[in-house]
Amino acid sequence: MWQELEERSGEVELHFELIGEGDDPDPDIENALTAFVDYLNMVEIRKMLNGPDDHRGAILAIHPGAGGTESQDWANMLYRLYTRWCERQSFTTKILDYQPGDEAGIKDVSLEITGEYAYGYLKADAGVHRLVRISPFDSNSRRHTSFASVFVYPLVDDDIEIEIDEKELRIDTYRASGAGGQHVNKTDSAIRITHLPTGTVVQCQNERSQLKNKHQAMKILKARLYKLKQEEQAKEKQVLEDQKMDIGWGSQIRSYVFHPYNLVKDHRTKEETGNIQAVMDGDINRFIRKYLLMNMEKK
Repeated sequence: MWQELEERSGEVELHFELIGEGDDPDPDIENALTAFVDYLNMVEIRKMLNGPDDHRGAILAIHPGAGGTESQDWANMLYRLYTRWCERQSFTTKILDYQPGDEAGIKDVSLEITGEYAYGYLKADAGVHRLVRISPFDSNSRRHTSFASVFVYPLVDDDIEIEIDEKELRIDTYRASGAGGQHVNKTDSAIRITHLPTGTVVQCQNERSQLKNKHQAMKILKARLYKLKQEEQAKEKQVLEDQKMDIGWGSQIRSYVFHPYNLVKDHRTKEETGNIQAVMDGDINRFIRKYLLMNMEKK
């Protein structure tokens, strides 16, 4: 990483040396400078990602708030945003659980994200996200405010031992919901697992077989119990779910305004941009960087 940074820096310096000697600016100087600054920002973020789990992959879960179809559609928009962001970072994604909405959008989605520092990046986006727009589901074209909650857990590797006693689990099977007519919703293949000591509930209905759904649900459960174990070791008073505020007014970490103007604003760092389309296409590193810088300053 440092060698790459030095090479990019040297390329930019060479451009400026040639200009200093009287040569006309090379058309490539702007691209070289932009590439150097982008890489420098990435290195800066990597230096800040020094937590014990920052280097790990992540499990990302998105849940709509109250508001029916509009909130479910907003959850789906966030799902697209983070999928696009993963593509930009060259991370791979795998759907662990996906429950479509009744009319549009999604009721719930859980993603496994594989890539270096995926958790370190995404932990900055855990919280409630607020949408303001003219709802396409309102026949009177009124402005609506919707909420969705994003949860982020470190992806637990096999080298980390999380003991789960089968006797402490309640496993329920049920028929998967959603449109289709495929095998997935014709049999009781969906799985819901409740960890009785902590009250943690996970579910999966995305796979066709009950066995595969159970495997995916256990993966989510393991990640969540690992996070709870971390918080207990850090002597935090509340577990992850309790730290999240209600999915509603006054609890949002970021607002996305489509009407009457275009603005994305992070309420923790005050970072904002009017290029809302770029953000919805996954361009969120500016918000992640500012959040990590803020945390470093606090420390």
